[in-house]
Amino acid sequence: MATQQDGNRGNVDVDAAARLVTALEEDLKKLSGSSEDIQRLRDEVQTLKNVLNSPVRRSHWVEEGLRGVRDVFERVTDEVVADGVKAGQYIAEIGRILGL
Repeated sequence: MATQQDGNRGNVDVDAAARLVTALEEDLKKLSGSSEDIQRLRDEVQTLKNVLNSPVRRSHWVEEGLRGVRDVFERVTDEVVADGVKAGQYIAEIGRILGL
């Protein structure tokens, strides 16, 4: 299921979102910090993963999850970049998936 559309919502590439979550999970393992922002990023990624693994997938849920991850990334960029996570690439990929 490469793309799924709900009503008036745009298309969200669910497969790309799933690949992104997999890559994010691997990079999040590298983070040594335990700040509230990093925990929030981990929580947002887990929430998105849960949405993607749900038997009932709604593209607007995936879109909201991607936006949540992006929002947190924009706040914690310095901290995660220090640990080698490519925040800018993830933000750009999320934007591409969302059509921004």
